[in-house]
Amino acid sequence: MGFLRFLFCVFLFLTSLTPLPAHGNTELRALMELKSSLDPTNKLLKSWTNHGDPCTGSFEGVACNEHRKVANISLQGKGLSGSISPVIAGLKCLSGLYLHYNSLSGEIPKEIANLTELSDLYLDVNNFSGVIPPEIGNMAGLQVLQLCCNRLTGNIPIQMGSLKKLTVLALQHNTLTGEIPGGLGDLGMLRRLDLSFNRLSGIIPPKLAKIPQLEILDVRNNTLSGIVPSGLQRLNGGFQWENNPALCGTRFPGLRACTVFDNQNINQVEPFGAEMINSTTTPGVAPQPPNFSVNCNGSKCATPSKFRLVLVVLGVVPLGIVLIGAVFVTFFTYRRKRQKIRSNISDSFEGSLSTEQAKEFHWNGSVSPLVTLEYSHGWDPLGDGLNGIGFSQENLNKFRFNIEEVESATNCFSEANLQGRSKFSSVHKGILRDGSLVAVRSINVISCKSEEAEFVKGLNLLTSLRHENIVRLRGFCCSRDRGECFLIYDFAPNGNLSNYLDVEDERTQVLDWSTRIDIINGIAKGIEYLHSSQANKPSIVHQNISVEKVLIDQKFNPLIADSGLHKLLADDIMFSALKITAAMGYLAPEYITTGRFTEKTDIFAFGVIILQILSGKSQLTSTIRSAAESCRCEDYIDTNLIGKFSGSTAAKLGKLALACTDESPSQRPTIQAIIQELNHCSTSSGQRR
Repeated sequence: MGFLRFLFCVFLFLTSLTPLPAHGNTELRALMELKSSLDPTNKLLKSWTNHGDPCTGSFEGVACNEHRKVANISLQGKGLSGSISPVIAGLKCLSGLYLHYNSLSGEIPKEIANLTELSDLYLDVNNFSGVIPPEIGNMAGLQVLQLCCNRLTGNIPIQMGSLKKLTVLALQHNTLTGEIPGGLGDLGMLRRLDLSFNRLSGIIPPKLAKIPQLEILDVRNNTLSGIVPSGLQRLNGGFQWENNPALCGTRFPGLRACTVFDNQNINQVEPFGAEMINSTTTPGVAPQPPNFSVNCNGSKCATPSKFRLVLVVLGVVPLGIVLIGAVFVTFFTYRRKRQKIRSNISDSFEGSLSTEQAKEFHWNGSVSPLVTLEYSHGWDPLGDGLNGIGFSQENLNKFRFNIEEVESATNCFSEANLQGRSKFSSVHKGILRDGSLVAVRSINVISCKSEEAEFVKGLNLLTSLRHENIVRLRGFCCSRDRGECFLIYDFAPNGNLSNYLDVEDERTQVLDWSTRIDIINGIAKGIEYLHSSQANKPSIVHQNISVEKVLIDQKFNPLIADSGLHKLLADDIMFSALKITAAMGYLAPEYITTGRFTEKTDIFAFGVIILQILSGKSQLTSTIRSAAESCRCEDYIDTNLIGKFSGSTAAKLGKLALACTDESPSQRPTIQAIIQELNHCSTSSGQRR
């Protein structure tokens, strides 16, 4: 018996050493039920399995905390088309729920309010309907609530005034009605409140103007009325009120001045409001105004004298005429403005935006309906460091993007926009709010330099690069919550130079001779710019030039990509990239012995590219090199040109390529000498001579 007890204890001990799935099987079951509701067709969340462990990273978009409990679900932009199951309440330790940019529908379950640890709730740009659950007011830890661009109806729950930690409340582009709850003015941490493009009525509560942290208040395109609280003037451009014709105020540019009618309405609301609320009312009967004092004696009231009656008449009649006139003027002005508004705003904005409408609204170049998307912990972990290392505030604001702009541009990093992926980064095509195309490179923070000062210096360098043959950096974004840095570049619509090598498919464009010469010249000019030292930039060695790093714009001009990128990346990441470069033949032989990059290592890579452009081949053979040495153009010029090239120019370029790829760096020409030689090359002849 004792032996059996011993074995049982051993079994319990060994069992305790075996890691269990997240929170035993309870959270696993909740996740699987949640999967069924979010992805009813089981096409998108196939990694969520009954036999898996959510805390090993095998469940897409799921992350656990140190106690092996589900803490984060990030499934934004995944194309989910189901709904949210109330079972989500079983994930008690969930702190972040990111389901924006999907096609989820149905009502927001009230059970979501049981997630008391939740700080970030992103349900925007979906098709949710019904009312906002008032139970959300119980989520004391909520810091960011994004519900915009859905089909939500009803009033804004007054219980939201209890979310004392809330910093962002975005409810725009729904069909919300009723008045703005005055209790929102009690949210002392609130920085951004967006209620635009709804059907809200009533006044702007004066308490909103007293929120100390408030930076943005957007109430555009509602039916609000009354006097705008003067305290909102401190927000400057942060207060947006357009398309509310019944609003008035002073010292707000573009806002109509208040009339006697507006003042009377406010005077009726302000003094009597508290007394009317505190008085006893009968259900179904409108509250009565306070009873003015009259001379009463028992059941009879004294009749005022004729003189007093005359005074009253003389005072009331003119005032009544003025008021009636003001009413008519205000009414007709309101009707005319209202008609104008309706003629300028599509029906979709009178109500709510569907997911497709919201995305179309962005893609056509208009201002995004998502004014700002912020994570509760801030998007820029480098804010202090940037200001301390050579970045003026003006320059910082010029290049810095926020995470919403990046997510909105790429449709939340949709797979459809993915252009390429490497071991340390991915590139997505995107469209900015001004309609311009960009390429967004996402780099995981663990791939970046660990020293913040060095990383910021690298950003400073990248933003200083400006040349017609260098890909322009539009800006950057650092997201602590996503753990990524994003570099936003101009988009090159014709891909990279490697796409025009090894052409065997008739559908692939063959570069003509003059275009090839122009591309060679453009690359040389870009390298010259990098190697030169100027007032706003030091001399830069690219270190990784290849045909993949030469992009082609809409006019077939070459653009050198990733210039200065090595200033941001960790050394081991750069070493990994160099191994690929070396395997493709771009790495100069002296690097193996010295481990150093110089301007001559870039020249070596440029020589390889010249031969690739001339031959139309990505892999250079000894035969091609030998033919270039012997000036046998027919043996190394791309046969797709079918003889349409300049033989003399081809011979000169072949010799130049050989000089650039000389094993001895001292024998290689400088970039200035190369450009001078290229200027001597004839590009006018289209036929072989």
